Amino acid sequence: MTTRRRFAAGALAAPLLGRQPAAQGLGLQDVIGRIAPQREATIYVARAVHTMDPRRPRAEAVAVVGDRIAAVGTLAELQALAGDQPFRVDRSFADKVILPGFVEQHVHPVLAGLMVITEVIAIEDWDTTSGFRAAVRDEAGYRRRFAEALAAHKARDPQAVFLTWGYHHYFHGPMSREWLDQQAGETPVIVWHRSQHEVYLNTALMRRMGVDESFLASFTPSQAAQADVAKGHFFEQGTLKVLEKVAPAMATPERLREGLEFTIGYYHRNGITTAAEPGGFYSKPLQDAINAVYAADSVPFNHYFIPDGKSFAAMFPTDGAAQIAEAQKPLAWGSGRARWLPKQIKFLTDGAIYSQLMQMKDGYTDGHHGAWIMDPDVFSVAFQAFWDADYHIHIHNNGDGGMEVLLANLERAQRRRPRFDHRTTIVHFGFAAPEQIVKAGRLGCIVSANPYYVTALAGRYAQIGIGPERARRMVPLKEAENAGMSISFHSDMPMAPAKPLQLIWAAVNRVTAEGPVMGEDQRVSLDLALRAMTIEAAFSIRLEDEVGSITPGKFANFVVLDQDPYTVAPAALKDIPVWGTVLEGRVQPAPSAARRAETPPRTRLGGGIAPSGRFAASDPTLRLEAACGPHGFCNHAGDSAALGCGCGGRDVFAALIERQLG
Repeated sequence: MTTRRRFAAGALAAPLLGRQPAAQGLGLQDVIGRIAPQREATIYVARAVHTMDPRRPRAEAVAVVGDRIAAVGTLAELQALAGDQPFRVDRSFADKVILPGFVEQHVHPVLAGLMVITEVIAIEDWDTTSGFRAAVRDEAGYRRRFAEALAAHKARDPQAVFLTWGYHHYFHGPMSREWLDQQAGETPVIVWHRSQHEVYLNTALMRRMGVDESFLASFTPSQAAQADVAKGHFFEQGTLKVLEKVAPAMATPERLREGLEFTIGYYHRNGITTAAEPGGFYSKPLQDAINAVYAADSVPFNHYFIPDGKSFAAMFPTDGAAQIAEAQKPLAWGSGRARWLPKQIKFLTDGAIYSQLMQMKDGYTDGHHGAWIMDPDVFSVAFQAFWDADYHIHIHNNGDGGMEVLLANLERAQRRRPRFDHRTTIVHFGFAAPEQIVKAGRLGCIVSANPYYVTALAGRYAQIGIGPERARRMVPLKEAENAGMSISFHSDMPMAPAKPLQLIWAAVNRVTAEGPVMGEDQRVSLDLALRAMTIEAAFSIRLEDEVGSITPGKFANFVVLDQDPYTVAPAALKDIPVWGTVLEGRVQPAPSAARRAETPPRTRLGGGIAPSGRFAASDPTLRLEAACGPHGFCNHAGDSAALGCGCGGRDVFAALIERQLG
């Protein structure tokens, strides 16, 4: 990747001075003597071009030469600028609206790929390899959908394993081995919890996969403490142990590849031309599996990766220099359109918002407690070391208790070794006190938020664990704007669907799944929300010189919409059809979702909930009682680590998947 502005032969360059109104570009007469032969330019005419560039926010045409934007303005201006440059006018988008290609700067390919190939019954809508699956947010609805999906599965092959994902006890009621036996009989069943930390197994599955008395006797005391065999329920360490037997039914090379291939069309249909994974698995075999699907030039987006600092901190908890040296290794793992970003790192403070394990200063209304993913002392060593090495640090943080640790480390670092434009990124931004937000802005933080938490969770959390006052301030974007922070959005797929227009809709409206608006005073403008999925998202991963706005010299990456976001009603933003994208000058109509049995848009929830994309525990009433280690849900003992923990420098869930790939 280059960070300089490169103009292909015959390109139109920097803004023309002295003309009002002026198109952005430079006539070819200034370079004709130096470049030959001249390449043909394509001038795309649209109903509107929203550039996200304040120098020219709106235009009617954009000129492209090769893979770069050459000029922006009216058609007449661009034709005049071309001079002797060969060009053609393309009116394919004359009745459509062009914006910069959406930048989805936080997704997780392996987790998304494994999720979309299951039978999804979740609290938000999902497009899957089997078709569209509408949201279910109540116990009766879940049990009805489960019965329907199981019956269809039995009709196809009653001996095959029935794997379903998305169940959550906060919404769907109790789950047990006995109930699964009643429903499924001799059909093997795995219920994979929405948090991805838990599984429920029926008797037929346990018998099929060898989860028998001999295997159960091999559980360590801590693994046994996080397994309820009578209920067929395994969580955290218990899940990791039982995956030794059941992983072949959940993660195979064929299933992972099918899921990854599906995500290509999924991202494309939603207008994404740039995606990124901050803090993915520290696993070359898994990266190779991703590259096998995402690296090809034909892929309609570029996908970037940021190293997982948690794994390095686990390997060398007191040696920052060793952590930095280890962080260099995955930078060579990329290929083609799957690339790694240098000098950026991802850390984590507290637990998941979806699990209510974020650290809250005032605790929870039901008395349970949050958890740390990285202990504060381990986090501090890592943060200060990478700060001194001039890294851009991304920090998963959900609660205001976690924010205290984050800001204390940043303030210490700034006082000790001041840095300008460090862009320390608060990732997820679930809860933050007003004074913390002001301080974060003063210290130079930026925000990468998931605004759909409000829609999916605020209504329920007002009743459970959080209370109405704090629920109204969930994802406090307006306060972040007032503090002067750059704000970008992400989905964290599979913790939420990677649908940029849906995230924009959520931030502008703050409508809960239950119906009422939650925190009206935290709504943001449409302009801010669009920037949050384009130029500000690019800024958050230091790609703003290449993508994020329709500006001469940047890559010609566009999303093409059938309607103008600035003219539709705010409630309709999430339902704007995406015609397709342009990637580095290549026009890419979006693939149809022919296999979706889609319900009318007005009934669709769409959405996103859990925050982390790593694995935090999901049922505090179970986890914390069984905890035997410093994190509250992990004993830091190698193979006995909690799900997703990097104890010993190995993410044990990644290791289990690697085993299947091998």
